[in-house]
Amino acid sequence: MSLRKEKFLALASIDYEGMSIEDLRKLFRKTLKSGMHGLCSSPYEEGQEPGDQLTESQIRRRLEIMTPYTKWIRSFSCTEGNELIPKIAKEMGMKTLVGAWLGDDAEINKNEIEGLIKLSKEGVVDIAAVGNEVMYRGDLTEEELLNKIHHVKNALKNTEIPIGYVDAYYEFQERPAITEACDIILANCYPFWEGCDLDYSLLYMKDMYQKALRAGNGKKVIITETGWPSEGTNLQGAFPSEENAIKYFINTQKWSKEEGIEIFYFSSFDESWKVGGEGDVGAFWGIWDKNENLKYC
Repeated sequence: MSLRKEKFLALASIDYEGMSIEDLRKLFRKTLKSGMHGLCSSPYEEGQEPGDQLTESQIRRRLEIMTPYTKWIRSFSCTEGNELIPKIAKEMGMKTLVGAWLGDDAEINKNEIEGLIKLSKEGVVDIAAVGNEVMYRGDLTEEELLNKIHHVKNALKNTEIPIGYVDAYYEFQERPAITEACDIILANCYPFWEGCDLDYSLLYMKDMYQKALRAGNGKKVIITETGWPSEGTNLQGAFPSEENAIKYFINTQKWSKEEGIEIFYFSSFDESWKVGGEGDVGAFWGIWDKNENLKYC
């Protein structure tokens, strides 16, 4: 079978043939300037990692950088200073998807849940997420997670805040009890982590989204994370590079706007601590680098 070039390029959403890296950078800046639905927060400065106390000044500074480009911000924790993210974001006119970070430590989980409920009652939470990739990591049993979701729902029953749980899109297919417990499906979709070639990545992500949509059986689906690293080691057919990161960002934003798909892009800033769990690519998911300079310009 011979390669049908026009079909191959269509999979990427935009015809990039003949574009130089400078052409791509210009298109990236234009796309970024036009704004996006949501961004994932990256509050940790160089030398920091989860467990360190965040300061109001660093959170405020990074949110000030992000706010011209996004309507929503997603935070991942309700303790250690992370609770300031939705408060300051609200001051700046953004909406918030606020997560309680759950793991295998019962005391931390208790504090996170209490923090999420408190922030919600203070009026700084637009969507509440009870946990992130807990099933994927195996930190809790399904029953334990369901108990926490129902606890938060009961505590916030007099509010109109939708409550969900964040995980890889396929977990909602495989765990119908969790899917049923959620008001809203919060799905992480990463073609990169499944070794997908950049040229087919948008088509692949659309399929991920459709699978979550079918699992939700009519419930709203939000893509809570997706992105592409700009440096690091390849994963099968998925290659990190400046060119691929730019193309993926542009493709994602074009699809989001054309079809009304709500996406939180991962991530805002490069964070070096992520290499511990993700390898060398972990440090290069940001739109801005670790020194808060815009990449691809």
